Amino acid sequence: YLYMSPFCLFIFFISCFLSVCMTNCPTLIVTVGLPARGKTYISKKLTRYLNWIGVPTKEFNVGQYRRECLKIYKNFEFFRPDNEEGLKIRNWYVLTHQVFDATNTTRERRSMILRFSEQNGYKVFFVESVCEDPEVIAQNIQQVKLGSPDYIDCNTEEAIQDFMKRIKCYESSYQPLDEILDRELSYIKVMDVGRQYLVNRVLDHIQSRIVYYLMNIHITPRSIYLCRHGESELNIRGRIGGDSGLSTRGKEFALCLGKFIQEQNIKDLKVWTSQMKRTIQTAEALGVQYEQWKALNEIDAGVCEEMMYEEIQEHYPLEFALRDQDKYRYRYPKGESYEDLVQRLEPVIMELERQENILVICHQAVMRCLLAYFLDKSADELPYLKCPLHTVLKLTPVAYGCKVESIYLNVEAVNTHRDKPENVDICRLAEEALLTVPAHQ
Repeated sequence: YLYMSPFCLFIFFISCFLSVCMTNCPTLIVTVGLPARGKTYISKKLTRYLNWIGVPTKEFNVGQYRRECLKIYKNFEFFRPDNEEGLKIRNWYVLTHQVFDATNTTRERRSMILRFSEQNGYKVFFVESVCEDPEVIAQNIQQVKLGSPDYIDCNTEEAIQDFMKRIKCYESSYQPLDEILDRELSYIKVMDVGRQYLVNRVLDHIQSRIVYYLMNIHITPRSIYLCRHGESELNIRGRIGGDSGLSTRGKEFALCLGKFIQEQNIKDLKVWTSQMKRTIQTAEALGVQYEQWKALNEIDAGVCEEMMYEEIQEHYPLEFALRDQDKYRYRYPKGESYEDLVQRLEPVIMELERQENILVICHQAVMRCLLAYFLDKSADELPYLKCPLHTVLKLTPVAYGCKVESIYLNVEAVNTHRDKPENVDICRLAEEALLTVPAHQ
């Protein structure tokens, strides 16, 4: 679980029993730093990433707990180090909910977290965000903090003044992680929104994944355009997978896509495709340079490649039912699952986080996986996300999420989406499948 405060402390309790992690020991990830230093941004992105790669992670907002207790926020004085009432309220949460709230900007508070973790068998990894750039701090206050429930009845000027005083309350007692005093701790220190990093004692696979991810994200304003290839010949025939070229309408879409992108006047746009004909033909109509990624190839349907769903249901009824029962984890015979696809696409996500404006021309299953990452969708939701042909999705990262705009380019295409089916009787289908197996087998 992740215990999250808008000021100082975020703790992730990560279930590490999946194959992604090679240890059974849970991890607490604790973010440290003054208010308005991007800790909430880091926390939410890190939670989203870990969930996407299959490491169950949950966040809890300690600020919300504090508001539930106080009901009404008065002013910054609640956060003063000498405010005994405020300290009692924060300590009450530690005792009753086993969470660590308050600022966590002192060595004493971090020692308490370490004691708690040792008693409960958790590993601890600290993430400290340090920022001295006044423009970044001011921007964070304007975009995020002023929308807090604490300031719902305040005008902008009053809210900014109060929040700046709240920061001063923490500055008086703030003790940053120290290379000498804290040399035994595992941590990453992120300075000035990624201009510099300091990493100390990375102990396991999860911690190394966290470090790698945090060293790739940035806050530069940008847009990510996602779309599928133009309609293909196999799409028209209702067959999945394969490597066919574009249909007549698919070629028309490719030309419309080129015109649309040109009208957007996007600065330094990069274009990525898979290594399959239909995405390459779509990109070639744009008249710009593009980069091919094997990782962006469509999900491998194995023995079901180029089959219609009706044919799969007829020839492989049990496989068809198993896929409908758990589409995310189901793996086609000699093929892939959506779970496999997510692992294949992780390098693409890392590079997308590094890039600025980009257009990704891909496939339905691939687009679902990428979209699930940016929109924080669960494994159950991911395989049923709607990604229609001849439609561009414009993703614009915002403070704690992603804004989505859907643009249909007015070229007709077949509908390849299948809704989530009703409950499937696997036992009955298994019995029927066994009855159809010849005796000698």
